[in-house]
Amino acid sequence: MSSGGRELLKWLALALMTGDHLVKVFGLGYVPLLSELGRVAFPVFALVMAYNLAQPGADVAKATKRLALWGLVASPAAYLAFGTVLPLNVLLTFAAAAACIWAYERRKWALAAVLFFGVPFLVDYQWAGVWLVVEGWFWFSNYGKAQPVRSVFGIWEPTLTVFPFWVWACMGLLCWYNGNAWALIAIPVLLLAEVDWAVPRSGRFFYLYYVGHLVLMAAIAG
Repeated sequence: MSSGGRELLKWLALALMTGDHLVKVFGLGYVPLLSELGRVAFPVFALVMAYNLAQPGADVAKATKRLALWGLVASPAAYLAFGTVLPLNVLLTFAAAAACIWAYERRKWALAAVLFFGVPFLVDYQWAGVWLVVEGWFWFSNYGKAQPVRSVFGIWEPTLTVFPFWVWACMGLLCWYNGNAWALIAIPVLLLAEVDWAVPRSGRFFYLYYVGHLVLMAAIAG
């Protein structure tokens, strides 16, 4: 993925996420197109994040701390918007996935197991969400190399060098979690990142937007 392509995907996912939240916060039920396309936002965000964390020199610890901090900041806004404490908001889903990758890299197996199998119970998209990021990171970290691609499940198979088996499995789990297969649209959408679009980096805007749009929607709905 190109740098500009990744930024374009994040903007697209942001728009789809906003439409999905409008439907949920205002209790609109089923809204054609918005309801379906809302399912595409998470896998796009998740796989772009996995790609970024797989890049040489990526600071996984810093990413984990930033996601956890903004996730905690967003928690009151998410409660006001959605009316529930659990599951915890999606930024904490991403924080759990990044922390799992950090623990795996440092061979902290007990911590990695807790983050991979236990913590997802508490966060949005649960195991499907956390596992998609982690398995996407494994795939992108090894893509194009001679050795087979490893999964957190510890399985090595030569076929995995050309086919992201575990990523597809996690996409299937995500579809099961959503109750539909619309998330699969994210796969062809990712091809947009093959083009180096002239889209500047957005810095912390996405975090600010996530918190701000939930506060605004909750205030209007209230």
